[in-house]
Amino acid sequence: MDYSNYEIYDFDHVSSFNMSTGYAERSYKAHWHSYGEILLVGPDMPNIYCVGRNTYELEPDDIVLVWPMEMHSITDADRANSLVVQFSNAFINSLFDLRRIMHLYSNLHVIRAQTHPELAQKLKEIICKMKDLFFSGRSDREIRCCMLLMEFMLTLLDYRKELAPELKVEDQYGYSDDVLKRLMSVTDYIKNNLTADDLSQGAMAEMAGISKDYFSRIFKNVTGMNYNKWLNTIRLEKASELLTEEGHTLTEIAMLSGFQSIPSFNRVFREEKGMAPGEYRALFVKNDK
Repeated sequence: MDYSNYEIYDFDHVSSFNMSTGYAERSYKAHWHSYGEILLVGPDMPNIYCVGRNTYELEPDDIVLVWPMEMHSITDADRANSLVVQFSNAFINSLFDLRRIMHLYSNLHVIRAQTHPELAQKLKEIICKMKDLFFSGRSDREIRCCMLLMEFMLTLLDYRKELAPELKVEDQYGYSDDVLKRLMSVTDYIKNNLTADDLSQGAMAEMAGISKDYFSRIFKNVTGMNYNKWLNTIRLEKASELLTEEGHTLTEIAMLSGFQSIPSFNRVFREEKGMAPGEYRALFVKNDK
């Protein structure tokens, strides 16, 4: 990925939630960033947004979903009255269910009010509640807005059958609560023990009390990726967090994140982030100066 268009957080990167509105300019250049965005389209026409390679001509109260690391731009839109929600990828990844929802909707970028009136209205109401809370100046606004963000994601999940034709996926969550709880207990263990001696798929299947083959199948269905890919993703999330802080060398960060060597750390990080760990760290060092 070309990281020349990487956009540094325009809000404090230790926060999980931000909201903005009132921009006079009707366009914004192509860019990408590590946090996600939800945009409620404003009333003045036209409203033309681009996400990835797709261009969308939208109506008032349509909703745009931009997932972390996706290139996007605004060609011509009512930015003065639109509402922009920004949420930390780390926050989404902190809860297994939220990550699962984000994966399910990773190919969905627009919810049209005309096509899904009930869903769009519910989501708009949640966004407006976020706006009232965020601009109220309350000391607890971040946690309350994050609660509303979870409500937003759960509302999307409630309408997955209605959205299925656009998602082009089948409902993959027909597993019992017991199986899902076992899977989540394993993922929680991994996130808290990245330096453990044995995090192999076989060991985690044994911890969950299910066969390795069944574990592999349900893990792929629920998370959208195979076990090794997911494990590297979690390690990268830990490494990315440490890279924004001071006090650790790159070697220490690699070890604390569970990578066995610097070369493997560098390779996996570059494949996923499009840049070397040192270059990623420099983005935040530069931003802090």
